[in-house]
Amino acid sequence: MGDPKKSRKTFRRPRQIWTTDQLSSELYLIGSYGLRSKSELWKAQTKVADIRNQARELLALTLEARQIQETKLLNYLQRLGLVKDSATLDDILNLKLEDILERRLQTIIMKKDNAKSPHQSRQLVVHGHVSIGERIINIPGYIVKKDEESKIALRALSMNSSQNMPSS
Repeated sequence: MGDPKKSRKTFRRPRQIWTTDQLSSELYLIGSYGLRSKSELWKAQTKVADIRNQARELLALTLEARQIQETKLLNYLQRLGLVKDSATLDDILNLKLEDILERRLQTIIMKKDNAKSPHQSRQLVVHGHVSIGERIINIPGYIVKKDEESKIALRALSMNSSQNMPSS
């Protein structure tokens, strides 16, 4: 089981981390999505790989055993907004790293034109200026569900309180 105070590693790093192509593609993704480190990128890669591995395992099952688990996986990915309503297992196998990175709270804040750069959107999230419904979310890597997307808002109270403070 392990120690409950020490969480497990949530990512697997690539086998060869020093290839030129991989370094340049990682650097591009880190810059365009405003990630803090490569471990955030590797977490997203691991999520995509795990989802695709689940789909591959489902394809290996018999048709009767596969039916229920396939609908569960497809419903989960539809709630996250990673696949469309009429998706199949082939669509899951075609998932890319960018699909997960597009669903991060930091990226959605940047796309809604509330921030000028990915780094500013990260700062807005970390400083607690973003809420989903009534909850304040301060995790930039939070995967936003499809139904939560319309509830994302910048908290005007926190933005105005720092500007309206009297100078002494």
